[in-house]
Amino acid sequence: MTALSSDPALMQDLVVERLVGATGDPRLVVEAARNTAIRALSVVQETFQEKFSAPLSLDVAGIDIVRLAELKPEPDSFDALVVVPSAASRDALTMRLDARALSFLVSVVLGGDPDIPPPPLNRPPSRVELDVAALVFDVFASALNGTGTRSLGLRLPAPQPVAGPGELKRLVVRDGPGIRISFSLGTGPEAGSLTAWIPHRVILQTRAAVGGGAGDPPAPVQWRQRFSDEVRRSKVQVTATIPLMKLPLAALADLKPGQVLELQENAPKETHLSVRNRPVFVCEFGRLGQNYTVRIRQPFDDRQAVLDGLLAG
Repeated sequence: MTALSSDPALMQDLVVERLVGATGDPRLVVEAARNTAIRALSVVQETFQEKFSAPLSLDVAGIDIVRLAELKPEPDSFDALVVVPSAASRDALTMRLDARALSFLVSVVLGGDPDIPPPPLNRPPSRVELDVAALVFDVFASALNGTGTRSLGLRLPAPQPVAGPGELKRLVVRDGPGIRISFSLGTGPEAGSLTAWIPHRVILQTRAAVGGGAGDPPAPVQWRQRFSDEVRRSKVQVTATIPLMKLPLAALADLKPGQVLELQENAPKETHLSVRNRPVFVCEFGRLGQNYTVRIRQPFDDRQAVLDGLLAG
């Protein structure tokens, strides 16, 4: 049993979000993200002034409601990316640093002239450039995390960033409703950008109490508040899929209507429970008396499924 499966309320939120793309109230999400960005900006500016001798121009460039699937760069991108987990989510915060911003930051760290911006990277980042990206990501993650009751609960320091065609191609992104906070680094047409992506569920659980006082704890957010009774009563077809065996393509082509495929005694017992062709639970297949049964074990995890497939291969 995982930490997620031991929390029924959190499991419900994850399943509803996966099936119907549950989104928070746009006004609350944008307001919470704006407050987060403004507070983080002052912290980042102060930290950078202490670390770097040259002044660094920073600003909030935009806040947009997006789908999290949009955050994954193209495999040939030269951006650096990091995924920061929290106690409630494996992807509570994802940050991307574009090639222009990374080149600019490396120049600042190494004492380059801030008035002469370097050209953007035209190759995958080197080890030194990734170390600079890790430093910047850690500063932004700490500032966005906040403190007290409004903290996102991020597990800091941030992990090492990934970059390059190989790493980005293997990156698995869980889709869902999110908010994108864009920060500009530098000024004018030569400015680069750092974008932070946070799922609606994560930012609303901690920072939805926009109208409350500074010391008020955030009100709990229930997904059911944003769905009508008709949606909650709607019926969906649930399908349990059981893996049978592996067959060579030639044997598969020889299968005929009416042929019986036996379920081997040592066949895998893991079953996927799906709704609308979307796996939502990992289950165990069994039997109780004359009835076949499916016991729910844990929510389905796209990232873990990919890793299991690679290990099996």
